[in-house]
Amino acid sequence: MAAQRRGAYERYRMTEVDSMPHRLAAIQARIKAACERSARPPESVALLPVSKTFPVEAIRHAAALGLRRFGENKTQEIRHKAPELADLDLQWVMIGHLQTNKAKDVARDVAEVQSLDRLELADALQRRLEMEARSLDVLVQVKTSPEPSKYGLAPELLPGFLRTLVSDFPALRVQGLMTMAVNDEDPQAVRACFRLLRELRDRARDSVPGVALDRLSMGMSGDFEIAIEEGSTEIRIGSALFGARPASAP
Repeated sequence: MAAQRRGAYERYRMTEVDSMPHRLAAIQARIKAACERSARPPESVALLPVSKTFPVEAIRHAAALGLRRFGENKTQEIRHKAPELADLDLQWVMIGHLQTNKAKDVARDVAEVQSLDRLELADALQRRLEMEARSLDVLVQVKTSPEPSKYGLAPELLPGFLRTLVSDFPALRVQGLMTMAVNDEDPQAVRACFRLLRELRDRARDSVPGVALDRLSMGMSGDFEIAIEEGSTEIRIGSALFGARPASAP
């Protein structure tokens, strides 16, 4: 495994590490421009680097630029990376589809889950968090795209789901909503997904007491400017920051 990680880093660092500061500056400039178009302050949008499949050395370089929260799709990657980066005091955010049998790993290692989409998972997390005597920030993932490959709660189920979370799962602190837009070259189709999430949030604020839903996690490397224009408060950025992913996972 160590040799595999070294190989991944060798393939990665030759072309990507030196340009990471320039890529970060370019992302920040695009965030600022999108916020100006939307009459929003740039600081209203947070950047979550998505480090899935990137080696730990790439994360170290990103951390040296001031980034401290990193999104991962798999608990296995967090388990491998976290010990090697323990000296940096990073926070790990789960953004991928989460199986209930991974609740133990999440309760122990993860600062936040952005992919909560079913009560079965909420129950598993609640039980493990009680054992760990801690609570967990969560975002509810909503399916705004018709693509079968996308996960998330059906939009019409959101109000009831939120009410149940508030009443039955005290260890889960609901912070907002997350979505992935449709993979479509038509920007209006992408925009419709983000707009739907914002509208769902606005309606839920009025109908579900006890949840602020201040955060909207939406927008990735290819569509984050549209997401910001539609109200995103956090964008999840992988390749636009880190560059091309290595051929094999670290």
